Amino acid sequence: QKPPTAVIEAAHRAHLANLPWEDTADFADADRGFIAALEPCVITAADGRVVWDNDAYAFLDGDAPTSVHPSLWRQSRLCAKQGLYEVVPGIYQVRGLDLSNITFVEGDTGIIVIDPLVSTETAAAALQLYRTHRGDRPVTAVIYTHSHVDHFGGVLGVTTQADVDAGR
Repeated sequence: QKPPTAVIEAAHRAHLANLPWEDTADFADADRGFIAALEPCVITAADGRVVWDNDAYAFLDGDAPTSVHPSLWRQSRLCAKQGLYEVVPGIYQVRGLDLSNITFVEGDTGIIVIDPLVSTETAAAALQLYRTHRGDRPVTAVIYTHSHVDHFGGVLGVTTQADVDAGR
C-alpha cells in the first residue's frame, strides 16, 4: 500500500479540524436499545470455515490513519457495532452479523423474521442470539423486503425447507 499523498493528508487534516467531532449523538443513537453482543463475533460453517468475522473490524477502535477520510472511518465504526438491539418494545434487530440487519417482530404466537441475512450460518447465529435473550419463540413468518441476497439468503437459518413446504 502506498502512503497517502501530501494533498490527501492535508485534506483529511482539514476535515478533522472542521467537523463537529465532539457531537457523539450518532454513537448514542447506534447504541440505543443494546441488549447483548455475540462474543466472539466469528461465525463458522459446519466445515469450520469462517462465514463472518466482525471481530476483524476491531482495528476501527483507533484513530483514522491519514490515508482514510475521517468521516468514512467514523461511519465504519458505527457500522461495525454488533449485537441484539431493542428497536421498540416487541421489535428487535441483530446487527453486525452480516452485510444487512435481521429484524424480529414478536407476536402472540411467535416471531416474524424480516430479512434473514446472506447465509444460513449468520441467520442461525442471529436467531440464537435473539432467543438467548428473548426466549425460544417459534418463527411464524418470514418477510423479504426486497430481492437482494442479503435480505433472503439466510432463510434456512431461521426455518426449514419442510416448514416452508408445509406452509408453516
